[in-house]
Amino acid sequence: MEIKLTPEESDLISRAIDTGRLKRPEDAVHQALELWIERERRRDEILAAIDEADESLARGEGIVITRESMRQLAEDVKRRGRERLATERKKARR
Repeated sequence: MEIKLTPEESDLISRAIDTGRLKRPEDAVHQALELWIERERRRDEILAAIDEADESLARGEGIVITRESMRQLAEDVKRRGRERLATERKKARR
């Protein structure tokens, strides 16, 4: 397989070889492919998670998120945080 590189890509590889980061141009291709494979693996995981979430919603297991429910969640988090802080302060005074 023959691949034509842009001048910028060729220069990048040459600089990597000159500085010792790569030994051969093929190493750049291998590294690029490894990154691409990892990116595709993460993409597949995200798509699988989305499918799982869609299936969960289809089964009626989801919750509707509205501005009001988010406000209530934020208030609940703040309330629990304040309660925890008050408890920690009481323990520190003893």
